[in-house]
Amino acid sequence: MPLCAKAANPGPSESRNKPLRGGSRVLARPVSVSLFNRPEATVEQQALLPVSQSVVSTRSFQTSAVSRDIDTAAKFIGAGAATVGVAGSGAGIGTVFGSLIIGYARNPSLKQQLFSYAILGFALSEAMGLFCLMVAFLILFAM
Repeated sequence: MPLCAKAANPGPSESRNKPLRGGSRVLARPVSVSLFNRPEATVEQQALLPVSQSVVSTRSFQTSAVSRDIDTAAKFIGAGAATVGVAGSGAGIGTVFGSLIIGYARNPSLKQQLFSYAILGFALSEAMGLFCLMVAFLILFAM
């Protein structure tokens, strides 16, 4: 008889020699899985458990006042760092319109084309500033 057939269908003498039956999964699971997947045990039930199992207890998530203060300070620092991009947006808008004036002074016949480029530069620079402001508000109010 092939070996795989013996493993699938053990004879009567072979089943007595094996410590675990094929359908027994409870004995093959690690102890940690059995402990953490069981429903919450009451104090009376924990008193009946062996010492190794009663050590595992559940705690709710608690934060101290100091931890909350540090989190709040980190939010404010992050939001302040994100709003630096708004100043960059203002500088970009100033540069765009300054270049528009210089370009118009050099070649007045390109007024319409230079103005359309300036509006495009203004829109892109303003969009970046608004994205920075949005990130700052997300840091403050969404986290």
